[in-house]
Amino acid sequence: MALDPGLRRGDGDNEYSRPMVMNRALSFQVFRHNPRDPADAPRTQEYSLDETPGMTLFIALTRIREEQDPSLNFDFVCRAGVCGSCAMVINSRPGLACRTLTAGLPESIHLFPLPGFELIGDLSVNTGKWMRAMSERLRAWLHFEAEPDVDALEAPMPPELAEQVYELDRCTECGCCVAGCGTAQMRADFVGAVGMNKIARFRLDPRDVRGDADFYEVVGDDSGVFGCMSLLGCHDLCPKRLPLQTQIAYLRRSMARQGLW
Repeated sequence: MALDPGLRRGDGDNEYSRPMVMNRALSFQVFRHNPRDPADAPRTQEYSLDETPGMTLFIALTRIREEQDPSLNFDFVCRAGVCGSCAMVINSRPGLACRTLTAGLPESIHLFPLPGFELIGDLSVNTGKWMRAMSERLRAWLHFEAEPDVDALEAPMPPELAEQVYELDRCTECGCCVAGCGTAQMRADFVGAVGMNKIARFRLDPRDVRGDADFYEVVGDDSGVFGCMSLLGCHDLCPKRLPLQTQIAYLRRSMARQGLW
């Protein structure tokens, strides 16, 4: 497929981005609020920055914090799209700051924290608290038939199956799928695509002794697979390009059969 001459290949989440225009002045409208200070009202604050080649939103925010406003809160760990910590709403679309090139954005950039999570401050939200509660509710860990022998050789697994398990294990729990999910924004108890992806991963793992009857107990209702409205914002927004659409469909079909028994 021929590319539009006005577009070029980009990196990260910007599959196609605008050609770099040197010395572009960027305007950042950033959400600011400290929920622990009753006198601090939610607002947006404007910052200006000159764009540099290869600039990501993470680089831009770091420069703003170092050069203009050290009080600005945002999260990061790996800076390479692996940890998921820097997820935020970028021009109305959840994404990772470290994987988003400013070259693929207009000169006016609006940044907000992910909805659906407890706000820590500014662009920082507590995804870890939500993810832990969801994992404990779903019992998202391997269930063995007996206590594992740590000295025994690891049981072999067919490479094709191991690859399928690994594919789902690439989830970084960044929260983009939850922020982009209509059901999750309406129902606080909805496990979201990240929760259903966990169940799909353990269904594949032959070491887990649970069956569909067990999984039905934790996701076989409106707070699980049957609460999904199939809008598939989760699939479209996943920074790791996980096959969420396919896994949710498989899981819903299996849970529907289980519910008829």
